[in-house]
Amino acid sequence: MGFKHLFKAEVKWESNENELNPKNHEITIEGKPKLSVSAAKAFKGDAKLYNPEDMLLSSLVSCHMMSYFYVCSQNGIEVVTYSDNAEAILEVEFNGSGRFTEVRLNPKVTIANPDKIQLALELHKKANQLCFIANSCNFPVLHNPTCEVV
Repeated sequence: MGFKHLFKAEVKWESNENELNPKNHEITIEGKPKLSVSAAKAFKGDAKLYNPEDMLLSSLVSCHMMSYFYVCSQNGIEVVTYSDNAEAILEVEFNGSGRFTEVRLNPKVTIANPDKIQLALELHKKANQLCFIANSCNFPVLHNPTCEVV
């Protein structure tokens, strides 16, 4: 095993009779702004706030992008723009339990060198192998990348 890093988060919730939504809470990470969170709208949460499902998908999208930037830099690919419209499928059982069964990333990348389009597309597989969050998931993280040149 290589290096170990410790990450911490604190959640706070308290009963408040005046609260419009009793599922709202705050997550604090030292030195960063508080994050207001609720359940997903489908689970009677506040639709204006982030929810755990949003954050899991956001973590995957962000981690994949940063891993992709890393492997592109190793291969001399200049990424000019990067966007992704990712989707996650959550299946909920009748007993209330559930799990994500699949995440589909749809990265759209613009690069500077037309000779490296194929390599840029292939590097999404390598980025997925390096992605800390994808490596921690028990469901498939699929990729449908596209690549264009400036």
